[in-house]
Formats: sequence, structure tokens, C-alpha cells
Amino acid sequence: MASNLKTANDQPSIPVMRLDKWLWAARFFKTRQLAIEAINGGKVHLNGRSCKPSKEINVGSQLLITKGSLEWEVTILGLNTQRRPAAEAALLYVETESSKARREQLLQQRRLAVKPGAHLVGGRPTKRDRRQLQRFTQDLE
Repeated sequence: MASNLKTANDQPSIPVMRLDKWLWAARFFKTRQLAIEAINGGKVHLNGRSCKPSKEINVGSQLLITKGSLEWEVTILGLNTQRRPAAEAALLYVETESSKARREQLLQQRRLAVKPGAHLVGGRPTKRDRRQLQRFTQDLE
């Protein structure tokens, strides 16, 4: 991975990295600021606990990441200080099987669900529709 990683105190063999920077490098968030907001909002848990964006993580740490209704349970496999292509970013972590199954089931349900407003035909009201609306609102007054 990257060679310019910070190391833990008195233990040069254990590389560490800021949580917000790792989330950005692993492509869970488009910017570090979005990662910081998610962490501060309680959407990211490190080893089962809430934490701060500056919390140092290392290989083997467990993360629970929530974005909207989607949720990832991942174990960190590598650290990278630079944002790389998605194929390389996916090598930085492994997702648990139960997490994958839940997420895929939720995405499948979304695909099958009726889209909001699907029953509406057209877009703008026609001249006739506008006249009916005007008559209706005048009758209410």
C-alpha cells in the first residue's frame, strides 16, 4: 500500500491512519469533509464504539458504516494515504457475508418497489386541468 504511513508510538511495525482519511481513501465518502460529518453524526462505529474523525485505526479494526438505509460491516485489511481507483480501494477492506446479504436484499427491495409518482401521467397540467383547478379553488372560497 503506501509507504508514508504514520506508525504507533514506539512500535514502528504497526502502521496507523486517521479514520476520516481511510474512509475517504476506501471510497466510502467522496470527500473527507463528508466522512467527518458522518463520523460526528454517529454513522460510523469503530470496534463497536462511536469515535472522532481523528481516531487512529490500523489493520484488523472493525467498522460499521451507515449511509442512508445502507450499512456496511467491514474489517480493515490495508491502509492507503492516497485515494486510488475503486478496484484498488476495494482491496483495503473485506465486508462480512451477513452485511453483504442484508445490503443486497435491501437494494433488491428498492428495485422492486413502486417509484413515487409512478401513477402520475404527464407532467404539467393541461389547460383543461388548470380550469378544473381554478373552479375547484373558487368553490372553496
